[in-house]
Amino acid sequence: MDSVGMSCVKYLLFFFNLLFAISGITIFTVGIIIQNMYYNYSQFIDEKFFSAPMILIVVGVIVFVVAFFGCCGAIQESNFMLITFAVLLFLIFLMEVAGGVAGYVLQKDIDAMLKQRMDDSMKKYNENPEITNSWNVLQYDLNCCGTDSLKDWEKIYNNGTIPYSCCPTNPVDEPCTQDKANKAGCLGVLKELLEKNTALVGGFGLGVAFTQLIGVVFACCLARSIRKEYETV
Repeated sequence: MDSVGMSCVKYLLFFFNLLFAISGITIFTVGIIIQNMYYNYSQFIDEKFFSAPMILIVVGVIVFVVAFFGCCGAIQESNFMLITFAVLLFLIFLMEVAGGVAGYVLQKDIDAMLKQRMDDSMKKYNENPEITNSWNVLQYDLNCCGTDSLKDWEKIYNNGTIPYSCCPTNPVDEPCTQDKANKAGCLGVLKELLEKNTALVGGFGLGVAFTQLIGVVFACCLARSIRKEYETV
């Protein structure tokens, strides 16, 4: 490769790494947002669902550091740094593919998992303050009531009332009754939210992962050119 071609690859790799660093920040941010959302509804979500966004968070940090390493390698035209960068980039690619696949695989378990955890926790609504708060946050945030419908609360309340969080627009001094409550069940609403987020984790992870293969190609081409240049000196 002549000096002009080598310079082109060098600056393309440098530009790619700037985009790569931005993607690292984006990956980290998406992981944090989804992780926090899962944490808010942790009473209803199995721990295994936290693995996919956690992978994004870890990968996001690593991506940012590796991008800086790649920029240095491109500027200094260091064969060693570029090869190391390419290897690290490929390892990150594998991690992101794993996170992406995990996001899609988890979708099939969502319905049964939510149904079981919601039914079990509802029975302890008046006994466990943490569960009480989790249900109230869920129902208030997602404008829903009960697992499948507001009638699920008839098993817990026998006086015709239901939790106040089912009636977010109700005055504080008025009891929440079925005619004033949100009609949608929380199972369907939370399931849709989780499916969207697991699909986002999967799509985002796989999309960024395959884009990074371009960086591997650029790094290898530049490293090969640098090595040949040294061999001819």
